[in-house]
Amino acid sequence: MQVAETKQQQEKGLMFVRSLPPNSGMLFIYKDEAVRYFYMKNTYIPLDIIWMDKRKKVVFIKKNAQPVNLDVYETIQPQEEAMYVLELNAGSLDRIGLRINDTLRF
Repeated sequence: MQVAETKQQQEKGLMFVRSLPPNSGMLFIYKDEAVRYFYMKNTYIPLDIIWMDKRKKVVFIKKNAQPVNLDVYETIQPQEEAMYVLELNAGSLDRIGLRINDTLRF
């Protein structure tokens, strides 16, 4: 699991990554809860994205966020505040059965 804690790491995220091994991803850790928009710019792989509050409770899920091309990309704009965001390979959520209000431990 990769961790993005600094602003630079968070801005880059999984940009330019061509593949993720199974059971891996990127965890974004923020200093506080806030509305966190994510976008698929320069992202080459489809992702499942999970937003969690300060208690690590799942507050929003976007399954199968798709890269489109280098000029047009999806922006995901949940209204729920999050302190943590986890990006996984698309299809991971269906495989593990994670849902809104579940709590993760890490």
